[in-house]
Amino acid sequence: MGTKLRSGSRAVEVASVQERAARAASGFKSLGIGKGDVVAVYLRNDFPFFEASVAAGLCGAYNTPVNWHYTPEEARYIFSNSGAKAIVIHADLYRGIESALPVDVPVFVVETPPEICAAYGLDPAQGSLPEGTTEWGAWLEGFDPVAAPPDEPPGSMIYTSGTTGHPKGVRRNPPTAEEAVVWQEIVGKVMGFNANVASPEASVTVVTGPMYHSAPNAYGLFALRYGANIILQPRFDPEELLQMIERERVTHLHMVPTMFVRLLKLPDEVKAKYDLSSLRFVVHAAAPCPVHVKQAMIEWWGPVIYEYYGGTETGAVVFCDSEEWLAHPGTVGKAFNGADIRVLDDDGKELSQGATGEIVCRMHTIPDFTYHGDDEKRRRSEKSGLIALGDIGYLDDDGFLYLCDRAKDMVISGGVNIYPAEIEAELHKMPGVEDCAVFGIPNEEFGEALCAVVQRRTGADIGEDDVRAFLRERVAGFKVPRTVEFKTELPREDSGKIFKRKLREPYWEAAGRQI
Repeated sequence: MGTKLRSGSRAVEVASVQERAARAASGFKSLGIGKGDVVAVYLRNDFPFFEASVAAGLCGAYNTPVNWHYTPEEARYIFSNSGAKAIVIHADLYRGIESALPVDVPVFVVETPPEICAAYGLDPAQGSLPEGTTEWGAWLEGFDPVAAPPDEPPGSMIYTSGTTGHPKGVRRNPPTAEEAVVWQEIVGKVMGFNANVASPEASVTVVTGPMYHSAPNAYGLFALRYGANIILQPRFDPEELLQMIERERVTHLHMVPTMFVRLLKLPDEVKAKYDLSSLRFVVHAAAPCPVHVKQAMIEWWGPVIYEYYGGTETGAVVFCDSEEWLAHPGTVGKAFNGADIRVLDDDGKELSQGATGEIVCRMHTIPDFTYHGDDEKRRRSEKSGLIALGDIGYLDDDGFLYLCDRAKDMVISGGVNIYPAEIEAELHKMPGVEDCAVFGIPNEEFGEALCAVVQRRTGADIGEDDVRAFLRERVAGFKVPRTVEFKTELPREDSGKIFKRKLREPYWEAAGRQI
């Protein structure tokens, strides 16, 4: 019996997904889609996401997953800029952006399944096939599977969410045979899908984050390629994940620190009642993880937690296991063979170990990239021959890398650099705080001042003065936010990550400035 891909009550053999992808590839080829072209995937995590992505690769084309939170205008830009030659989209999402769909590009619609409708509070009618559209499954069944695959598929062209202007597509060059081997070895180690951890048949994973993001995209597609059993969680819910781990004997997970925070906020009696002993490899990335959060997760789940750091442009460049992290608390890992990592000052000069500056890095053993249609931005991203990913941090004496914050999130107040992630980490320790976001807002005297937006735990009675008093005991006075707000709910992505920009924008717009 083969490995399966599951979502809600639905299940399908991984081999069947691959066979349908091969049929879709023949269909794409009949449309003239070939090497270097793009197929846009405007889907939530669902079986056709895998089918369309793999099918594009079988044609030598890129798949471009599109953030389905986009407005019609934002979606229109991605479709146009990428030059998509086909679009695969869920029915409810089609209804939301129909006006943005190019009239000259074939569009294939997927009925939105019941578990996704339920997770997002959709009326089932919204998930039905709109009149006059082409249904994805019926269309692909009209083709025979593609006869033979091309060279190594080029992979996903992910659009990065720039802080200003339009996002840019990161288009990795097709790998040579040697580069493909190295690339697969690195990804296999980072994701835990290799013979040292578990065989494909014994591997069970839950895809917890939306696959339009770079890391969940790479993780989900590599798990399929490896042949693992894959469960799709329509929307991250901490206790539901624990239930899945126990019920399905989950072995592998890819997570982000916000998920750890939400898991740790569960009542102790809830955390204690699930058997998590099946876990073998839990890897996380995408944001700095507060030391006390990582420590608590290792104490709870055991030394099965791994971490990596990198970017859409570079791939993973550092990695560490639980033992290495415990010996170097706060690190995101040490460089892979073939990775070059440096820390630069504002003038582009390399800093000594322990000094904080901008992180630049590169993996010399994997294919290089371009920004689709923007060679100038590609050139601007290079510093000292390496790629700047927009992070601030430092290297210790043993060569382990530490992140302080995103460069765009760093606040310069009165000429002093302040890293909001440090303050958020302390606030997460405060009784009564469910979650929080700290960021810079305009200030006439200092240029920027700190603002904290706090979501209270149910029943908690804490105010602005309580927050400031708590922080004064733990951070320097200039790091205590001048403005403290409380919200019942913070705006979130489906991974649980806070949409900090939505909180920050009104302050800057009110001051007549853009961020």
